[in-house]
Amino acid sequence: MEKTLNVRGMTCGHCKMSVEGALKKLDGVSKAEVSLEAGKVDITFDESKVNVDTMKDAIEEQGYDVEN
Repeated sequence: MEKTLNVRGMTCGHCKMSVEGALKKLDGVSKAEVSLEAGKVDITFDESKVNVDTMKDAIEEQGYDVEN
């Protein structure tokens, strides 16, 4: 399954690496790609292993805000 989340506060390469790294650590996430310009992250995941709330929590733990 694919999902795009809007994330506020990402401004640099470090932000991109933090968010992508946190998501890729989750079991079931196969791909996470941040677009700094758009303020979005595209995630490909297995919904039988991980849900959107868990992914939002992982991003928010890195210090960024996820918009619905």
